[in-house]
Amino acid sequence: MSRSLCLTRHCLGMITRIECEVRPLAGEQGLWVLLCAAGMATAQPTMIKAQGPFCGPCVAEQVLQGIAESLLSQGYQADQQPPIWRLPMQAQLRRLNHARGHSETHRNGIQRPE
Repeated sequence: MSRSLCLTRHCLGMITRIECEVRPLAGEQGLWVLLCAAGMATAQPTMIKAQGPFCGPCVAEQVLQGIAESLLSQGYQADQQPPIWRLPMQAQLRRLNHARGHSETHRNGIQRPE
């Protein structure tokens, strides 16, 4: 299963978009989170939600798969367009990490400013 997905639904001339992504939390404790952003396809997301933390990426991916199956049954379709809401989702991940007492680090160990 992929660690990200994008789904869209056309209704009354509007396109609703949902992007979901499985990401690791800071702290190197093996915890992962599922982030989902939703809104109109031509605008910024109106909602970003997080589920987790999960112990390992496989558990988070199973939750993502369940969400995808549910949304597909409600008329959403897989969209092959590249993700457009990565920055707002990254900001949400940083807020989650900050709330847990961790700041994001680069691979070389240099901390990013908050």
